[in-house]
Amino acid sequence: SGDHGPILPANQSTKPLEPPAETRTLRPDPRGLLGDHPIDLNTLKQLAHRSILSVKDFDRKSVVELCRFAALLEVMEIAPYHLLDGKIVITAFFEASTRTRTSFESATLRLDGKIISIPDAAITGVKKGESLGDIGEMFNAYGDLVIMRHTETDALERIRNNLRIPLVNAGNGSGEHPTQALADWYALLKWKPELAVAKRKKSKGLHLGIMGTPGSMRAVKSFLLMSLLFEENFHRISVISEMADPLGPELRNEIEAAGIEFNESNSIGEVVSDLDVIYMNSIAHLGGSYHSLDSQNKLDESSPLKENAVIMHPLARLSELDTSLDETRHNLYFSQAHGAVFARQALLTALFDRFDRLPDGIPVA
Repeated sequence: SGDHGPILPANQSTKPLEPPAETRTLRPDPRGLLGDHPIDLNTLKQLAHRSILSVKDFDRKSVVELCRFAALLEVMEIAPYHLLDGKIVITAFFEASTRTRTSFESATLRLDGKIISIPDAAITGVKKGESLGDIGEMFNAYGDLVIMRHTETDALERIRNNLRIPLVNAGNGSGEHPTQALADWYALLKWKPELAVAKRKKSKGLHLGIMGTPGSMRAVKSFLLMSLLFEENFHRISVISEMADPLGPELRNEIEAAGIEFNESNSIGEVVSDLDVIYMNSIAHLGGSYHSLDSQNKLDESSPLKENAVIMHPLARLSELDTSLDETRHNLYFSQAHGAVFARQALLTALFDRFDRLPDGIPVA
């Protein structure tokens, strides 16, 4: 456990955490987030048997404790304890996905749950005109929890007309992607564990740059909403977008209510040298197809980044994020992708309330 103090009881094995020796990519040690106090199970148990449709289904404390539990899952061998044994998870992806679907399925399987996988809408009754409401009714009999992605923003409401088991939103049109935000914040909290503790208003926080269009990009929107739960840690938010109104009235009101200094810019060059955290994306699903927005704003190894600035990206990327940054200490986006499995393991364990299966001696209270 190095300098981080005792993490696991002596009879628990830990996994190797170091990235390959030849890489300079930033891979923060999760043990720094665990600290020296137990994980608060009372907070996590409040998520039991709930649906997660929006970032607003979390509060700051639940995000912190989920991320701390994810850190525990990352450092220990959890497979022998079969946390999801006997549970069936339906991954219903009516829209293409690489990382989200496979990380949810990996998270479930590594906890010994079972998967019913629907990787394409074309293999479902939707192809024949079946309603999402009817599909939801069938899902009640087939599984214990549904994880759904859909191209249409109102799909969550339609399937919930008849769905009685918990539903996790894995992306709904231009709406939200709350578990991506959870994975994002798991990476951030590993990078700076002190973000888990509210800063005093008088101390200067971080300058967060959002390079994208939150009003149209669900992952960016959810990340921004979750960041507002940690408002004390940011002194300024800059949104860099080529769109005239990148936020829309709802997000603008949320930022104003948080009381964080806010500005908009059309060019990353105007603010990049002052940013501590840069969250970027360019792909949006609009009007039934995918579009690349904000393509004029790009980062590469020649960009004048602050020495300790980190770059985040939910992936997939296009030309906005050059591969020349991959082997640098600015790269937190690979850590995001890697840690998503553990963040989703933590969430699934909480939703199924399977904490009683944890081995004795684990630092939980």
